[in-house]
Amino acid sequence: MISIHNISKIYQQNKVLDIPSLSIAKGETFGLVGNNGAGKTTLFSLLLDLIEPSSGEIRIQDIPVHLSETWKEKVGAFIDETFLMGYLTPEEYFYFIGELRGVKKQEVDEFLKEFHDLFNGEIINAGKYIRDLSKGNQKKVGIVGALIGVPEIIILDEPFANLDPSTQIKLKKLIKRWAENEQITFLISSHDLAHTTEVCNRIVVLNKGVIMKDIKTTEETLRELERYFEEQIQE
Repeated sequence: MISIHNISKIYQQNKVLDIPSLSIAKGETFGLVGNNGAGKTTLFSLLLDLIEPSSGEIRIQDIPVHLSETWKEKVGAFIDETFLMGYLTPEEYFYFIGELRGVKKQEVDEFLKEFHDLFNGEIINAGKYIRDLSKGNQKKVGIVGALIGVPEIIILDEPFANLDPSTQIKLKKLIKRWAENEQITFLISSHDLAHTTEVCNRIVVLNKGVIMKDIKTTEETLRELERYFEEQIQE
């Protein structure tokens, strides 16, 4: 589904990412964890062809992301607020994303009903522009926007940040429910080890751009990750 070959990114002689090989299979819920500066967002930005690699290649369904845009119809993503359009209302933004993905306005309206509980009455018909929403509600808009059209690959960077505990629980349930569809591949980065291990069936640990662990999630995974980061503090 996704294959990474000898990918690296260098800024001012500082190599911030160095991954010789990594493959993500169709239907995986793939978690990416690491401290600040580990390279998580850089990797996602390379996957989405938002920045150019210093070396190597990333392919989605054997399509090099830097040579073609055909893969984009298969991918939905929310990295940060730059993916939003603050001068639109949430409804206008959702319709805009739907138009890009060939989803009619009526179908978008029907699709949004699934997220009534997540929106908690604060998104649809709230009479606000996206720029005037709280950070948490902006994140909800971005995440749901990434899901419109049910893309085969969904990339979410720090989806649990800025969300209150109740909304985090709702989002975890949503991801788990969507992940039951084995045609959908999730890529999720997070600083929250507990949330990541709960929703992801595979977790990669990045440290200074290098893969330190690549593990299938089990009941022991959270403790294993906690031990790893505790050891990092002691070094």
